[in-house]
Amino acid sequence: MNQTNSPEAQDIARRLVAYEAGAGSAPGANTPAAFRVSEKLRRPLSTLAGATGFRALLARALMLAKREDHSLSAVCVKPDGSLEGLKEPNDDDAEEPGVALIAQLLRLLVAFIGEALTTRLVQDIWSDLSFNLTNPGEANRHDPTR
Repeated sequence: MNQTNSPEAQDIARRLVAYEAGAGSAPGANTPAAFRVSEKLRRPLSTLAGATGFRALLARALMLAKREDHSLSAVCVKPDGSLEGLKEPNDDDAEEPGVALIAQLLRLLVAFIGEALTTRLVQDIWSDLSFNLTNPGEANRHDPTR
């Protein structure tokens, strides 16, 4: 996957955020969907890279994402690795806020741990969805977000 301009990461990020946005009655549903995606990634990534490593990775992803999505300007990474400051989506938004952040996080993961491990990590968390970072068109046909 080309890390600087990866439509695969963007597509998967969009699907993850849409999936979490669709979990409206789940606990934490009042939290923006991109934040829920980040929270679900936090535990395994903190195990892999440590809490400080995860925080640094998320902060870098946020810095890169702010260049493409100005709705992230007020977002910051808290000392515990959680996020705060994302505005709630409104009807005028083209897509759910935070997709650029999740896409950048996926791109960085691929750069640091590779496509296979990144795909495995995402599939372990969202086991009812199927992802292929090299060819997202090959994803599971039973994917409810498609």
